[in-house]
Amino acid sequence: MTGHVDLALDGSIARVTLSHPGKLNAMSRAMWVELGAIFQRVHSMGEVRCVVVAGDGGDFCAGGDISEYPHFRFDEKALAHFHENEVWGGLRSMLECDVPIVAAIGGACIGGGLEIASCCDIRIAGESAKFGAPIAKLGFPMAPREAAIVATAIGDATARELLLEASTLAATEMKARGFLQRVVPDADVIAAAQDSAQKIASFSPQAARLNKQSLRALSIAASGLDVNGAYSYADSHEHREGVTAFLEKRKPSF
Repeated sequence: MTGHVDLALDGSIARVTLSHPGKLNAMSRAMWVELGAIFQRVHSMGEVRCVVVAGDGGDFCAGGDISEYPHFRFDEKALAHFHENEVWGGLRSMLECDVPIVAAIGGACIGGGLEIASCCDIRIAGESAKFGAPIAKLGFPMAPREAAIVATAIGDATARELLLEASTLAATEMKARGFLQRVVPDADVIAAAQDSAQKIASFSPQAARLNKQSLRALSIAASGLDVNGAYSYADSHEHREGVTAFLEKRKPSF
């Protein structure tokens, strides 16, 4: 099973659900493509006034589906295609969507999950939610455009801590650092996100879309980054060792 991304409509509110049972909703390659297609669709749906993004079964998203990585990550062209077309395609569609997006974050919000959350406008998390991007343990960096999105949302200092120390931070800490708007009891995450979406939907949809356009113009233009050579590490020993060690459930030797 490769997982899937679902879209459901409830009046003027859309619900996007990340679902990958047994893998904490880790994003497969197919899911990244689905994510992009869904947000392109939502962007063009004039009747939708807000989107709630959530994970299936309690967790938001634990990152990428690492079981797929040996099939493509060690080839530079394939790796570049993955990040620049599949992952960036999904994230870009979220960033370019003029409809407000509310993230309902429970459990794991790691790696790709943190990137998806960073593309949302309002972020509400459960008390036990955890945030991080410990890919240094896997022997590879965060892709440039993805790093720009995350650093913009969480701040430079926190981005450096998560990426360089492979730290994991609690929801209360992420709220204190400005990444989250609200932290609620775990059982209340979906309801709190739905309340936020309904509030947003009750106001002028034109104002919301124009506000998003203005705020987008002020943010870092990740699309303009120079990514030449960014994936030349594909066939490196550390990259192979990090991914292989994870899959073999052992400590990597760097």
